[in-house]
Amino acid sequence: MSAVSEIFAPGVLDGQVALVTGGGTGLGRAAAAELAACGAAVVLAGRRAEVLDAAAAEIGPAASTVVGDIRSGEDAERIVDSVLSAHGRIDVLVNNAGGQYFVPAEAIALKGWQAVMRLNVGGTVRMTELVVERAMRPAGRGTVLNVTLSPHHGLPGMTHSSAARAAVEALTRAWAARWAGDGVTVCAVAAGHFETEALDKYPDVVRAGAARTVPLQRLGQPIEHAWLVALLASPLGRAFNGEVVTLDGARDNWFGPWPPPTLADETGTVPTEARRPAAGT
Repeated sequence: MSAVSEIFAPGVLDGQVALVTGGGTGLGRAAAAELAACGAAVVLAGRRAEVLDAAAAEIGPAASTVVGDIRSGEDAERIVDSVLSAHGRIDVLVNNAGGQYFVPAEAIALKGWQAVMRLNVGGTVRMTELVVERAMRPAGRGTVLNVTLSPHHGLPGMTHSSAARAAVEALTRAWAARWAGDGVTVCAVAAGHFETEALDKYPDVVRAGAARTVPLQRLGQPIEHAWLVALLASPLGRAFNGEVVTLDGARDNWFGPWPPPTLADETGTVPTEARRPAAGT
């Protein structure tokens, strides 16, 4: 991974400490790497030590790790206390840890619903309140970034996750208002389909169709998500307090395959209407 950001000024996050949950893989790992490239010390949190250690080694000396499960109150406290003990501050919290499983809405069992809510909502609430109360409010500064999902018009097969992430976005707005006077910024990043190993666990038909549902006609690259995270962690991020920033190749503006079959010709291209020349030409 690059030791210097491709697009941000050198040292824009010098002296900052960032805690990234679910930081060992996928979008979390990419975000942690970019924050480190911008000058921050990053702490990767997750449940699997070997995965975290591999990611930290790849990122470099700016990265360290702490093992814990954010679903556990004791683990969440230990994660936060560990970072404060090692660094004395937490300037950026990236609530990236989350997950779901593919299932039709009518087949979601109560146990599965509760498991998704416990991780995506409960874990986010627990980590946010701990970091804000123990680190950010006392310091009079800080940025909380909640990673949610796009599209916002629903995710067939992952209705439980759509509901959980919508709850986090509502909390984002409430927290932004609650802590604005304490110097704490709270934003959400609604991520679309990205080319990460997370897609590999879904059925073949889901993976094959993912890019076709994106008007941009490709999956997002993890570095693109990481750039947005770094931007919101920068001083400019304060202007986005309470916002949900969507990065999904315009998928939030559409549903179904792209281009829509009713507009495309036999080659799959949307035709362009011929226009009459303007008068005098």
